[in-house]
Amino acid sequence: MTQEQAQTSALERRIDMTVAMAEIDVEVEKRLKQMSKTVKMAGFRPGKVPFKIVAQQYGHQARSEAIGAAVEKAFGEEAQKQNLKVAGYPRFEPKAAEGGAVSPEKLEFSAVFEVFPEIALADLSATQVEKAVFTVTDAEVDKTIDALRKQRVNYESVDRAAAKDDRVTIDFVGRLDGVEFEGGKGSDFAVVVGGGQMLPDFDKGLEGLKAGETKTIDVAFPEGYQAPNLAGKTAQFDITGKKVEAPKLPEVDAEFAKLLGIADGDVTKMRAEVRANLEREVKKRLQSKVKNLIMDALIEANPIDVPKALVDMEAQYMVEGAKQDFKARGMPTDNLPFEPAWFTPQATRRVKLGLLLAELVKTKDLKAKPEQVRAVVDEFAATFEDPQEVVRWYYSQPQRLQEAESLATENNVVEWVLSVAKVSEKTVDFDELMGNGA
Repeated sequence: MTQEQAQTSALERRIDMTVAMAEIDVEVEKRLKQMSKTVKMAGFRPGKVPFKIVAQQYGHQARSEAIGAAVEKAFGEEAQKQNLKVAGYPRFEPKAAEGGAVSPEKLEFSAVFEVFPEIALADLSATQVEKAVFTVTDAEVDKTIDALRKQRVNYESVDRAAAKDDRVTIDFVGRLDGVEFEGGKGSDFAVVVGGGQMLPDFDKGLEGLKAGETKTIDVAFPEGYQAPNLAGKTAQFDITGKKVEAPKLPEVDAEFAKLLGIADGDVTKMRAEVRANLEREVKKRLQSKVKNLIMDALIEANPIDVPKALVDMEAQYMVEGAKQDFKARGMPTDNLPFEPAWFTPQATRRVKLGLLLAELVKTKDLKAKPEQVRAVVDEFAATFEDPQEVVRWYYSQPQRLQEAESLATENNVVEWVLSVAKVSEKTVDFDELMGNGA
């Protein structure tokens, strides 16, 4: 076997190689002899088919397999000899001998492949990281309890005009230039005033509506509205009030505490549990924010080329993940055109981070320790009714710990970067942190 290596791009390589046909002929004969021991053919007992007939019947298959094996073996040996870090799978291209003829003595081919980039990690001592911080107080506990109360709201009929947060039941008919349009009509439709369920003009028009009253309002549809015939136009709606109901929130008492899982109805215990859950969620979100900042900083400080093969594989993996997500939501995926190219930017980022994190973990010895993995598992389990049972489930099969190990290792990377970068702290807004912004 001979070879010659060339560089065709930053990460792509091409090796021209040859394999003696005599080696392939030996492998073909070996494969045919192995087949002849088990091949079945009419008129012969198993294993008794003459070798010549086996060769006639299966010679093409054996030669194809032998060539494939020889090519892969030759490439593997050469990659190992040159200490090449091959990314993805090589593409093998046949080569014609000089003059365009096929040599009867040797098989000539090119292996085209990508290699992993050489990574020299940048100095991060000058990197600025603004770390988000927040401390949970009684005010946030009260706000969370109010949110939990609103999730369990009841409504009582009232004899007055509708106001914000009331629930109104209405009949409505929409018209465009005096003509009713499809989807613009409803009966006994219940909607919370100011709840954002309807277009702003419609929502505003519900305020002041009484049961038994009919009013006409103008509703402007935005330019990007999903129904093209309504986009950017103003329609008229006749709205008839059927019922007005005022919200009634549950009292913060023993019954409410029991609704939240406090068996004895102790309100103090309930507040303590709400605080613990809130602190856990705040911690998780703060960690997520700083982790994203640090991952962005790592990518910015370490611009690297990434193998297209790895990006393509990651994009395909993300396609399958999206399909599974749609299926889990009960949505059909058969006719949806999932294109890997949609995920290429995100897949590229993932591959870059994967390579950078792997290098950091190796060079800075940041692999997660058993006690760190256990701490992550304990955090997973804390929200369940029987945490110890969840912990036992994770440790009953080693592969279940992979997610916890990855998170613990990422946490080590984050802590290491924070230890060397220039870190400042900024208190964040609670609603913004929790995604409750208006």
